[in-house]
Amino acid sequence: MTLSKPSRKPLPIEVRGTSRLPLGMSAAQFLRDYWQKRPLLIRNAFADFQSPVAPEDLAGLACEEGALARLIQHDEDRQRWRVKTGPLSESDFAKTGDANWTLLVQDVDKWDMDVAALLDHFRFLPSWRVDDVMISYAEPGGGVGAHVDQYDVFLLQGLGQRHWAISTDANAPKDFRSDVELKQLQHFRPTHEWLLDPGDMLYLPPGVPHDGVAFGGPCMTFSVGMRAPSQAELVGDLADYLAEHLPEELRYTDPDLAPAKRTGEIDKAALQRLRSALPTAATLDDATLLDWFGRFITRYRAAQTPAVPDKPLTEAAMTKHLDGGASVLRHPWSRMAWTLRRSHCNLYANGQAYPASAPLAERLCTQRTLSPPHKFNAAERALLLALVNDGHVLLRKLRGSRT
Repeated sequence: MTLSKPSRKPLPIEVRGTSRLPLGMSAAQFLRDYWQKRPLLIRNAFADFQSPVAPEDLAGLACEEGALARLIQHDEDRQRWRVKTGPLSESDFAKTGDANWTLLVQDVDKWDMDVAALLDHFRFLPSWRVDDVMISYAEPGGGVGAHVDQYDVFLLQGLGQRHWAISTDANAPKDFRSDVELKQLQHFRPTHEWLLDPGDMLYLPPGVPHDGVAFGGPCMTFSVGMRAPSQAELVGDLADYLAEHLPEELRYTDPDLAPAKRTGEIDKAALQRLRSALPTAATLDDATLLDWFGRFITRYRAAQTPAVPDKPLTEAAMTKHLDGGASVLRHPWSRMAWTLRRSHCNLYANGQAYPASAPLAERLCTQRTLSPPHKFNAAERALLLALVNDGHVLLRKLRGSRT
């Protein structure tokens, strides 16, 4: 007689967060059991959540030049969808009515520091994996239709209620409709449905069909999306990099390279994943692959480029600002990551590489503002001066300071 092993209890698809465990479990357990594997609804992930931005402020942002906004209206009778790309105007909103429309604004974290602060709750993920915070405002019935995303997304309910339906059927067809501008699914049969309240959060790995519709009244949803470059994008950018930087003979060699490992660091594990994703990466040494990826991932999907100052700052002027108590503020459009190989550290900002110390590189990736008092050595001050003059860092004078 043989005893069969007890079957493992199925993982829950719905949990409840607490102040100690916002994900309803440890970050390590979430990454092990759910990340890129299965969806998860977390009730009360953000306890007593209050939206950091008002609907009228979001609409105002959608009217700004340079903001990435879309106004989507659904004619239920004719089953037609209308998409208007920003910048929008007050007259656009005057035509919307009180149902069946939604406003989407991407990269809101680059415009609003309170929205950007939401990303602090996702520090269990590499900072360079986080793309943006998109906010959707919708009147009852408003949504974008059933669709799939090719990246991980956390859908945090911020205002009102939204009805979410998802499908966990791996065999469900994922063909797109050809009669609408949006990439909507031709067929969608949900397997799970929920009504989310403020503070609830739905995590979806890539490829999960889903549909969210405002329920009962106006609603606002915060979508924290991940950067997930396709292999085509990786290969295309790498090919351009090789053509510009590497000797011709390296294209035909086959070196046996061993896989090359804090906030913002592109570690050895990430490097190994790159090697698995890129067959051509086997011909590159670690330093070259790290340098390319550091430039690529900080430039990838950048909606804007920080502007350089009208007049370059001198070393003496910067020292005066810092000694006078100025804060160091990372530009909201600047994306940063860093690498450490042996004793050499590079900080990457929007595709540019800067020699750096690992402690300062990590601080710049972790903290949006470095407040005084400052203790920077000569090399770190040289780095800050370069970042200021390239537009990636600002020196903010404090009220009442003599700078």
